[in-house]
Amino acid sequence: MKARLTFFLLTSLIFSACKMEQEQTYASYDDYPVYEGDDLGLRYSPGRSVFKLWSPPASALRLRLYQEGLGGEPLQQIDMERGENGVWEAVVEEDIEGQFYTFQAKVDDRWLSEVPDPYAAAVGVNGRRGMVVDFSKTHPEGWEQDRRPPLDNFNDIIVYELHVRDASIHLQSGIQHKGKYLGLTETGTKTPDGASTGLDHMKELGVTHVHLLPVFDFRSVDETQLDENPYNWGYDPQNYNAPEGSYATDPYDGAVRIREFKQMVKAFHDAGIRVIMDVVYNHTGATEESNFNQLVPGYYYRHREDGSFSDAAACGNETASERPMMRKFMIESVLHWVNEYHIDGFRFDLMGIHDIETMNEISDALHEVDPSIFLYGEGWTAGDSPLPENERALKKHTHRLDQIAAFSDDIRDALKGHVFTHDAPGFASGEPGLKESVKFGIVASTEHPQIDYDLVNYSEAPWAGEPSQTITYVSAHDNHTLWDRLRISRPEADEAERIRMHKLALAGVLTAQGVSFLHAGSELLRTKQEVENSYQSPDSINQIDWTRKTQYPDVYDFTRSLIALRRNHPAFRMTSTEQIQQHLRFLDAGDDLLVAYTLTGNANGDDWENIIVVLNGHRSEQEMTLPEGTWTIVMDGASIDESGMRQASAKMKVPASSVMILVKEDAAAQ
Repeated sequence: MKARLTFFLLTSLIFSACKMEQEQTYASYDDYPVYEGDDLGLRYSPGRSVFKLWSPPASALRLRLYQEGLGGEPLQQIDMERGENGVWEAVVEEDIEGQFYTFQAKVDDRWLSEVPDPYAAAVGVNGRRGMVVDFSKTHPEGWEQDRRPPLDNFNDIIVYELHVRDASIHLQSGIQHKGKYLGLTETGTKTPDGASTGLDHMKELGVTHVHLLPVFDFRSVDETQLDENPYNWGYDPQNYNAPEGSYATDPYDGAVRIREFKQMVKAFHDAGIRVIMDVVYNHTGATEESNFNQLVPGYYYRHREDGSFSDAAACGNETASERPMMRKFMIESVLHWVNEYHIDGFRFDLMGIHDIETMNEISDALHEVDPSIFLYGEGWTAGDSPLPENERALKKHTHRLDQIAAFSDDIRDALKGHVFTHDAPGFASGEPGLKESVKFGIVASTEHPQIDYDLVNYSEAPWAGEPSQTITYVSAHDNHTLWDRLRISRPEADEAERIRMHKLALAGVLTAQGVSFLHAGSELLRTKQEVENSYQSPDSINQIDWTRKTQYPDVYDFTRSLIALRRNHPAFRMTSTEQIQQHLRFLDAGDDLLVAYTLTGNANGDDWENIIVVLNGHRSEQEMTLPEGTWTIVMDGASIDESGMRQASAKMKVPASSVMILVKEDAAAQ
């Protein structure tokens, strides 16, 4: 009897072990079960930590706990238990705060690599292991009282696109924590000439939002070798839900980067500036070896018909946002940054790779938290995708996106020239044939009866439902800086002429409808020594040279005055397509390099009843016939005085490569 019982128990154990390691088979990724819970990842408390991970195809999963973020033997190895809908769970009934962890999945009878789970919110050095952190201990002083600066309308936004390291690394930045999150918390920083830098500079400039290039944990910078001055923009994601360690004072302790990131956000908020994160959910830095692929092989990615990874990102892979668990991950990830870090908006890299439904669900989830969170992205891909074009969140589909904006390459290339034809001038540098594209940018890609869409450079029809869906810009981190582009495309022009062109391009952005976007340092004639794609160039190329603020004070003052003009006068930031159609009318300037228009009827509640804006792309002075009446010049191309400079009527001389603005308090002006 005892022998039979022993045999029965052994048989049961063997059967249970086989059942536990039995792989689930599915005909396709569409058959994978979907987990609806909101508790994937780690849920820590001092007496109990619960780990949950979704991996339907795994036959076994194990959790390893470590003392350090790199190296050493495991403190514990725990076999996880399979639950419902592909979720595995492990519970540790002790306080493991400060320990590090990995997961390892067995798929197709093979143990894959140890990795953190996709939901890891704290990681050790180089992001190789997750870290058990008590997030309540990472709040800086006053964090519970931190609030978003006020924002009435998306059209009020002026974005300043910034790389964390570029902002402070220059030797004469006056910033102590060079290249770090904390460098952006410092106030009172100045150059040896006494010019404000860093956070004070941005506040002084008047921007409303700072857009930070990727600050999630990316893989290209070795956090153990920071003395070697490595550099990257960070568009190679490793751990989406944890901050990058190279910007922290201690990359080995996951809690340090979390705390310092929060200090940075709070410092911006205290200065009246909101914070936008640049997020890269469209691809992962690694492909076969990514966290996604080591835990649920293949599922999170799109594939070609032959089974290979498709690559619309031109980075080796593209994620499959339309799959339920990838969509769920994206939504929960952005909510994590909003709820834990008080982030105010997101810029989606290569947004055209994502499907429209996912982007709209992200918008719904975020705007339920706070309707003022701002979302925008690149409305294109870097290559073809298996996702049907009609389902992609492309620029031409922006009107189908809910409260999400897209970059306007139409006005960008109209103002400075075709982005990939380096010596091609634009309207601002005297190139004819771009007038209709400039006009299209001025009305923020919305429908307007005076636009001939057959003559617009890229768009055959209006693509923005409302002006807040258009990001109006002329330069960004990628491609040449505006100043470098002008040097390349107009080598025969002297510096003074190129400065006029530069001012015209910036004025074209800041007087147009839509949401204004500035590349950090453009107000200082920022140069990257004509390096186009500086994503891994040294600091000497990428840094903001703060000495240029005193070298070119007129450009800085002009830009700051332009921003103040825009913020003071709502006519330049109308909130609806209907308003633009009603109040903005283009004038017949009779010239391909002159664009002129009126803003009438106290547009959008402006104090100025009637406004004329004239953009002269000619490299010489031009004469412009004015509408009837006497007008007051408030901007003459070189400077701005909202109280008025001088009067003009009938005809007016417009300086070369400039913008002029005139106002009139006469209801008869049309």
